[in-house]
Amino acid sequence: MKIVFMGTPDFAVHTLSALCDAGYDVTGVVTQPDRPRGRRMEITPGPVAAEAIRRGLDLYQPAKIRNNPEALERIRLMAPDLIAVAAFGQIIPPEILELPPLGCFNVHASLLPAYRGAAPIQHAILDGCPETGVTIMRMDAGLDTGDIVSRCVIPITPEETGGSLFDKLAAEGAALLIDTLPSIEDGTASFEAQPEKSTTPYAAMIRKEDGRIDWSEDACVIERKVRAMNPWPSAFTTLDGKTLKIWSAHVEKSGLKAGDGEAGVIVRQDARGLYIQTGQGILVPDELQMEGRRRMSAREFLRGYCVRSPKLGGHDQ
Repeated sequence: MKIVFMGTPDFAVHTLSALCDAGYDVTGVVTQPDRPRGRRMEITPGPVAAEAIRRGLDLYQPAKIRNNPEALERIRLMAPDLIAVAAFGQIIPPEILELPPLGCFNVHASLLPAYRGAAPIQHAILDGCPETGVTIMRMDAGLDTGDIVSRCVIPITPEETGGSLFDKLAAEGAALLIDTLPSIEDGTASFEAQPEKSTTPYAAMIRKEDGRIDWSEDACVIERKVRAMNPWPSAFTTLDGKTLKIWSAHVEKSGLKAGDGEAGVIVRQDARGLYIQTGQGILVPDELQMEGRRRMSAREFLRGYCVRSPKLGGHDQ
């Protein structure tokens, strides 16, 4: 079976590598153009592009895939029996979806119909879900609305971060696709139609500003944000007029009560760290990073930094 792979970030590399390692004939890889990356903003291939180059695969990097006759012809010449997609980053038009005889199949990091959209991993943590998973879906013209072929469930642990869940789902998604492809190829796969409406709100792409902490929210909500936004864009606030990133935190359970004061106020400092009042409950950062400094434990942070203002920046700052 000839397969064209379409994907861009680290999440998609797992699937491309699994296809190659399983012996499938990957006749082409379609990914986003090289972009400026790193502190020096040097033009660098993305993760999938780098993997395709490493493996000597035919690589195509169009700036856009829609309304692009050249892209359609280029993919046609790759002669795919099936197109496999994982986090490509662009909407694939119907003329490409209809090109391969066996169809286009997407590795989506949620249990569809939950969390359709670009950032299902972070949103599942933000919402406090006990589990999520991966779905292999036959793509149609909608946004993650195609028929479900297979799914696997992954628990979300209390310590789960966006990064750790990303790694788990990337590996599970690649394995699930490899397990599912034989039934698609021999015609024995079953297809489950999705309901018209998703069971959750749309999982919109995460922006840098989404990491800003709103201290008027519940401490449990903020703790989930800290985990969901790790490693990017990270949860952040301001302290003494500088950006303060919070990489990990916990909700205080020792009996210290939040007072009636303003949310975002440091109500106590001790050897364990800062105790911050929220809209409901107390949040205690475990690992922090002040602007211009390295990441460190709360205890280490307080040994080297004198807090001048007891008030941390709010959501509107």
